[in-house]
Order: sequence, then C-alpha cells, then structure tokens
Amino acid sequence: MVRIIVLFVVIVVIAMVVLGVARMIRSFSAPEPVVDSPREILRRRYAAGEIDEDEYLRRMSGLSQEW
Repeated sequence: MVRIIVLFVVIVVIAMVVLGVARMIRSFSAPEPVVDSPREILRRRYAAGEIDEDEYLRRMSGLSQEW
C-alpha cells in the first residue's frame, strides 16, 4: 500500500514538473504584444477612412504639442 502511495506521489511530482517546464517554454516563445504609437494608430485610422483629413491633422498637431 505504501509503495502505491509513493508511486502516485512520484507520478504527480513528475507531471507537475513537466507541466511547469511546458508552461515556461510556451511563455518564452510567445511573441510580445505589439504596442503601436498614437501616431501609427492615427495613420491607420486615416488610411482606413475612419477619420477624415481635418480630424487627422487636428489630432496629429495635438500629439506634436508638449504639455
């Protein structure tokens, strides 16, 4: 009976180690999320037609100002 319990504990520990290593590998290989600059977001919105030229220029000039 003791052998079965020890074997079970060993299997659980091995499984936890394997899952931990797999999680670490997955986290290292995951690409970093791309964070776009506000200017790039405005360029994309203008190119997609979401905002017009006046809105684009107004917002870009607002980004150029230092507060």
